[in-house]
Amino acid sequence: MAEVSSKELYEFKKTLKELAQKRGRGTELVSVYIPPTKQLSDVGKHMRDEMGQSANIKSKQTRKNVQSAIAVILETIKLYKQPPENGLVIFVGMIPKGGPGTEKMEKYVIEPPEPVTTYWYKCNNEFFVEPLEFMIEERDVYGVAVIDRNEATYATLKGKKETILGHLTSGVPGKHKAGGQSQRRFDRVIEDLAHQFLKRIGDHMNEAFLPLKDDLKGIILGGPGFTKKDFYEGDYLQYELKDKIISIVDTSYTGEEGIREVIARAADDLENLDVMHEKKLVQRFIQELRKDKGLCSYGEKQVRNNLIVGAVDTLLLSEDLTSMRKTFTCSNCGYQKDITVKTQAEADNLEEKCPECNDILKETDSMDLADEFVELAEEMNTDVEFISTETEEGNQIYRAFGGIAAILRYYVDY
Repeated sequence: MAEVSSKELYEFKKTLKELAQKRGRGTELVSVYIPPTKQLSDVGKHMRDEMGQSANIKSKQTRKNVQSAIAVILETIKLYKQPPENGLVIFVGMIPKGGPGTEKMEKYVIEPPEPVTTYWYKCNNEFFVEPLEFMIEERDVYGVAVIDRNEATYATLKGKKETILGHLTSGVPGKHKAGGQSQRRFDRVIEDLAHQFLKRIGDHMNEAFLPLKDDLKGIILGGPGFTKKDFYEGDYLQYELKDKIISIVDTSYTGEEGIREVIARAADDLENLDVMHEKKLVQRFIQELRKDKGLCSYGEKQVRNNLIVGAVDTLLLSEDLTSMRKTFTCSNCGYQKDITVKTQAEADNLEEKCPECNDILKETDSMDLADEFVELAEEMNTDVEFISTETEEGNQIYRAFGGIAAILRYYVDY
């Protein structure tokens, strides 16, 4: 995928999520994917053919809506001499807003982040968004394993998501204190058991990682002792996987905590991954939080105030932030009040009264809370980073700090 900013990626994901949730009353939502090499005259001819074919649709309403959508697509492609560099994606259809008769024609024209490779025309009760979702899916994968003599855990790191694939225990006993012949015999037994354990680790990792080898960018080994190096130097991994080992790091832990430690310690090898960029930002925020007068703030009210005065260097917003900022207005005297709500139902159930004339306030404007904060940030030249909840750090921003945090340019005392 072409290089896009955190904000652009968030906006694109948000649009796709909204499109994926839209439904038509019948098979009347039209999706068209136009590759950059496709002649628009050919697309126009195909659309006119489909207009003719749609006359056979039995339902009068569905037939009318499909034909209206096709007409909108024909008008849209007239605006282009040729498709843009990555092609064009057009979604058109009648979307119901409530009961029968509330349908409104909606049109979305998207220039995708990667070239469209296949021409598609789809007519269904939902928009065909899967090819666009595939474009933004992180396809590079890293293998991660943490190994010592007692246990081993192996996982994948895909984009920002760590997935534990397996955990093995060895049963290899500790040192024997008998001495003499008995000691040497026991040592040989222990070494054989250790060898068998490493072989078992290799078999499991081969089974897990070989199907991914075409997407696997590298494997990182970690662990608290020498066992990881014994594993690397032995013939336990299939040769194609062994060639992909890019780093061996020392850790204090094993298990899932060891996997996270391996990822953190291998930051230089993973520096191009978004997950490392996010981890570093959140860790920087946490470091400032621990200071007496740290350059950080969190929570909607405090961060908004810091944005307004220009004190925010980097705004951290959770991708899972879904709250909305609503404006309520008194129709009698014009008094206005802004309120943050988590759902539209919460807004509908509010019965806020005007402090001036006691009339019930009515909702007159609405925007996503994230969009409001982005607008404030742009006014002050503040960097915006959208943080995934697929990492431990991202979850912390969402759950502990409400999905809104900031690294400051200077300390503000409220």
